[in-house]
Amino acid sequence: MTERVFNFAAGPATLPLTVLQQAQRDLISLPGLGVSPLEISHRSPWFLDVIEEAAATIGDLLGVPSTHRVVFCQGGATQQFSMAPMNLSTGPATTASAYIVSGSWGLKAALEAARHGFVDTAWTGAHLGFTRVPEPAEWSVAPDAAYLHVTSNETIEGVQWPQMPAAPEGVPLVVDASSDFLSRPFDVRDAGLLYAGAQKNAGPAGVTIVIVREDLLDRVPSGLPTTLDYRTYVEHASLYNTPPVFAIYVVMLVTRWLRYEVGGLAEQDRRNREKASSLYDAIDDSDGFYTGHAEASSRSLMNVTFRLPSEELDARFVSEAAERGLAELKGHRSVGGIRASIYNAMPIEGAEALAGFMRGFASRHSSTLD
Repeated sequence: MTERVFNFAAGPATLPLTVLQQAQRDLISLPGLGVSPLEISHRSPWFLDVIEEAAATIGDLLGVPSTHRVVFCQGGATQQFSMAPMNLSTGPATTASAYIVSGSWGLKAALEAARHGFVDTAWTGAHLGFTRVPEPAEWSVAPDAAYLHVTSNETIEGVQWPQMPAAPEGVPLVVDASSDFLSRPFDVRDAGLLYAGAQKNAGPAGVTIVIVREDLLDRVPSGLPTTLDYRTYVEHASLYNTPPVFAIYVVMLVTRWLRYEVGGLAEQDRRNREKASSLYDAIDDSDGFYTGHAEASSRSLMNVTFRLPSEELDARFVSEAAERGLAELKGHRSVGGIRASIYNAMPIEGAEALAGFMRGFASRHSSTLD
């Protein structure tokens, strides 16, 4: 198959076509250099320019202030589940680290943090089946907490914070933004630490973007393994050891696309809302044939999750959609159902094609339920 399908995978996810085309042109030989970005030295002037541009453009897109540093790590967001508590759980006037658990990834992060110290669950949606984020009155955090951790978007359940919660004064906010990073404007000044695996919106798997407030580095304890210490990445400009060169190169191309072709995060947010609305309208207009997982107030703009009246119809939906070039719609193995991931690079035409298929499928199969 040479035709590209509409890829609704949760990650690694679809990338902008112009980014793939540029990477294809450069893959064998970078202009003027005669080597591939897969084989060039991470100490080369070319890559030093790449990593500097990637960090700078992320900073420009998000308005990262001078108080914060953008660095590139490996190990995915899962490694950050350990790095955050290892680096930030100690220091003066701190007790537990606080976690708001709004889905499966927030739960994994909290369980991992518990390996490194006491964790206070400020709120959990487990008893609700992870269908929403909490109201402000439903959670509280001790004023001397080490930090407050939230997951901005839960890919498995399709639950997203419309706005980030405000941590108590003096308590750093730590955000796992893996699946909605660079999808909408975000005031980084509100976060002490933000981390995101690149493979949803920012690039391919293999690199994790971390934005850390510099004053928090003062609380990092001595004796951490070198590559698990945020200070290593800041002090060595993410070049202490060989970074994932090709992945960071693609991140640079994606951030260029966002800045110059899309026109910034406000426009990307508008596009994402348009895509999500087309799918949620198809769910809401189906007279109950489709049942959304998340409550309306917490619906994700990135991962649209829903079920059909039976598992048999779920499977048939996935199969028929794939035949029409609508790929990777099966829900996560832990929850089942359907999941359509519509990250930044999913074109509006893809969401509209899926919404049209959903309406047609419901029309064809609703009568079989009578």
